[in-house]
Amino acid sequence: MHPIIIFSYKMDFSQNNLFGYIEDLQELTIIERPVRRSLKTPEEIEKLTVDEELNDIERAVYLLSSGQDIQGTSVVASLPVLMRQNPAETLRRVLPKVREVLPVAGVEMQLTAAVSLLTILQEESISIHTYSHSFLPIILQNLEHRDAGVSNAWLETLLAAIEALPKETIRHEILNPLVSKAQLSQTLQSRLISCKILGKLANKFDTHIIKREILPLVKSLCQDVEYEVRSCMCRQLELIAQGIGADLTKNVVLPELVELARDEGSSVRLAAFETLVNLLEMFDADDRSQTVLPLVKTFCEKSFKADESILVSLSFHLGKLCNGLYGIFTPEQHLRFLEFYKKLCTLGLEQENGHNDNQVQLQTLEQEKKYISVRKNCAYNLPAMMVFVDPKNFNLELYSTFFCLCHDPEVPVRHTMAVGFYEVAKLLNTDVYVIHKELVALLQDESLEVLDALIGNLPEILELLSTGGESGGSESKLLNFPDLIPALTRAEQRAAESLKWRTHEKLLQKYACLPHVISSDQIYYRFLHRMLTIIMTNKNVLPVQKAAARTLCVYLRYNRKQDQRHEVIQKLIHQLGQGKSYWNRLRFLDTCEFIIELFSKSFFCEYFFLPVLELTHDPVANVRMKLCYLLPKVKSTLKVPTDKHLLQQLELCVRKLLCEEKDKDVLSIVKKMVLELDRMETSLDTFQKRFYESDLLDQQKEREEHLLLEMEQLEKEKQQSESRSEKKRRDSKASTSLAKNIPMSVSGNTSGASTSKEVKKSKLVRSQSFSSQALHSKYGSIDKCPSKSSSTGYTSVSAVGKSSVFSFADDSFRPRCSNSSGTTQFSSTSTLPSSSRNASNSVDQKNNASKESHSRKVSLKNRKSTS
Repeated sequence: MHPIIIFSYKMDFSQNNLFGYIEDLQELTIIERPVRRSLKTPEEIEKLTVDEELNDIERAVYLLSSGQDIQGTSVVASLPVLMRQNPAETLRRVLPKVREVLPVAGVEMQLTAAVSLLTILQEESISIHTYSHSFLPIILQNLEHRDAGVSNAWLETLLAAIEALPKETIRHEILNPLVSKAQLSQTLQSRLISCKILGKLANKFDTHIIKREILPLVKSLCQDVEYEVRSCMCRQLELIAQGIGADLTKNVVLPELVELARDEGSSVRLAAFETLVNLLEMFDADDRSQTVLPLVKTFCEKSFKADESILVSLSFHLGKLCNGLYGIFTPEQHLRFLEFYKKLCTLGLEQENGHNDNQVQLQTLEQEKKYISVRKNCAYNLPAMMVFVDPKNFNLELYSTFFCLCHDPEVPVRHTMAVGFYEVAKLLNTDVYVIHKELVALLQDESLEVLDALIGNLPEILELLSTGGESGGSESKLLNFPDLIPALTRAEQRAAESLKWRTHEKLLQKYACLPHVISSDQIYYRFLHRMLTIIMTNKNVLPVQKAAARTLCVYLRYNRKQDQRHEVIQKLIHQLGQGKSYWNRLRFLDTCEFIIELFSKSFFCEYFFLPVLELTHDPVANVRMKLCYLLPKVKSTLKVPTDKHLLQQLELCVRKLLCEEKDKDVLSIVKKMVLELDRMETSLDTFQKRFYESDLLDQQKEREEHLLLEMEQLEKEKQQSESRSEKKRRDSKASTSLAKNIPMSVSGNTSGASTSKEVKKSKLVRSQSFSSQALHSKYGSIDKCPSKSSSTGYTSVSAVGKSSVFSFADDSFRPRCSNSSGTTQFSSTSTLPSSSRNASNSVDQKNNASKESHSRKVSLKNRKSTS
């Protein structure tokens, strides 16, 4: 029964289903129709066929003479190539044909010709005299084409040519015909073109020629009967003012601007206002106070009442306008413009009692778009308005406005605030803590566009917050903002959950700044393991994983606890380098490449050299291939003779790859890398002139790594001493309470106890001073090299402070703190397995302990003898 049911269901030829099938077939025929129409008939193909034996010039002439429009357009597009290959024949045979075809050519060929002639001018394949003789007439001939797009394309080519043409050619070929072209009897298009050409010519001639021949045309066009011409000429007045100087600008340009600012056309008034703002620097104080300021007041008053068209432009230029007129404002005017800016910042956010009429709703939608643009411009001008009111008055005058803009309901406004957040923070300087809540709000913004705009300058913003705007601050102050670190973690999680992986990659790259602004423990518990998770999650794209790997290496570089570093290194080796997924093993090699870049050579050799070489036996060819590309960098970390055994291991692995590799692609790469490895020279333990800079940088990295170990050791000793002192304090309180109940006299080794207390106190003081010096060195740039260094080996390193000198040889590191009482040596211990370089530290400790005990015995004997 079941097959019959299925058959009857498939072969349902009811009327409804049949009509459905017919409609589907009709849709398919509609889809196929454009394909059939695009096919060429044999006759059309015959017309498009060209003899292959023709050279480029002959083919171009043939296609321009008898070819179709698409073939002619192809020839015109190839004019720059023909001019480079054979300029003489192109000018003699091809260019006349182009001149004949262009007047009747279509829009596409005209646009292509304008671009080709501009390219020839920019490439300078011929002299400017030849260009003006051959191509300038073509440009001028097609300048007034009936199509507006074509006309603009030719005009752009002409304006670019004016920059390169000689003055005499411009005067005879362009300026003289312009006198007739700018008359009222000419077409509107001709007068608009004349306006733009006049603006370009103002910088090409001397002042007397401009005054005699150009300025009369400018005045005539400023008083044209068409508002388009007046607006276009008004926008060129800025270029003309720059060409004629301040005196003529005051006498000629400013009166025209004042008249145009009162024009009946809104576009003309808008052009006059923007030109006035751009020319503020050219006007003196009298002109600003007597002429410009009254006009600006009029614009501001009319913008809300009768002329909202100028409102968007006014909000965009308001910051420049207020700072340009700052010197002439009275206190009342200063306050009035500030209040006007605040009103613009909240424009459209007030609750209005509207009607339900459709026309009113449409008008409201149009106004809402305009109001959003106004608030966006206000957000752009906020740094300028901070300068206007003085950053010291920000909290009183502009903080409420800043808060509203950061919490604006529209994304473009908040995006603009995120872009300019760093500028605001820089201006606030030591008062930057005022805006940390808004930083948290923008980090948690629902729009990833806002977050992407904010993280562009996130390291600089966090640095300002951590130092409180003080450049010399070494102690982080982000601990005062406990809500900032959770906001950073949530921002990364939101970026990871989105599909915008570029934003996530950018965020991870910027998070590499965190070791300089927050503590090592906070990074370890909040960020470091998150980076490791991103690296090991295969769903993340490769650029995101690489960014996480590099940031993880930076965190490891500045981690101040040895057990935490040991844990991360072990996870990298076991979970990535020895992971089951080949993708994790590939990411391990990427991480090792970053470790070579950021850490010292000895660090890589101690922990990662052998785990990398183990991947030569990896079953996946891609892993072995990537390892082969990494081998030159691996070899660059070795120093002879200290790492001679590691060099032998490297050579043995390369030999095995050459002998046992079966994949042909991997084998070819191995052979290339062998040649490169043979050409490389292994660096020595001592300094060499060829590797001086790299050795010096590596020495600096190694010093900083050991310095972190020493800081950890000193912090532990400090904590132990504090705990012991606290315990003694409690014991002393208990002993005093017992002494009150049981009176007894104790005499004897009181002097010895006091001396031991003094010794411990001096050690603690030295530990605190050393810790402060080490902290200052830790936050120094990794790229900075010491100013002084020893000439041989690693036997001498620059001193840190006055009481500590760091010296190490054969990759050992021992800080020596000297004082008047003797010498105390601190040795850094490591929980990770290390080589035999540090074996001498324990012997030194035993010798020092025996010497100290012997000196104590001698002092006790002396005291007894004296007593």
